[in-house]
Amino acid sequence: MKRKICWIVPALLLSAFALEPALASGSMRCGSHIISPGRDGPGRYEVLKKCGEPTARSGDTWVYEQPRGGKRVLRFDASGNLTRVE
Repeated sequence: MKRKICWIVPALLLSAFALEPALASGSMRCGSHIISPGRDGPGRYEVLKKCGEPTARSGDTWVYEQPRGGKRVLRFDASGNLTRVE
C-alpha cells in the first residue's frame, strides 16, 4: 500500500504541470484577480473593474497588453459575457 501512495503524488504533480499551459491560455491575470470565461464567467463591467481599460476595443473584442510584452485578447458574446481569452 505504501508503494502505491509513493507513485500517486508524483503522478498528480506531473499531470498538474501538463495541464497548466492549457489552463493559462484560457485565463488572464489582472493584479490579484484571475479572469476566465465559463458558464458563470465575468461580464464586461466586472472585467473593467478588475483589469481597467483595455489597450484596444473592437466591438466584442478587447485587447490587453501584458507587462512582459505579450497581449491577451478577450472576446465577449452579444449579451456581454466573457466567452474566450486568447
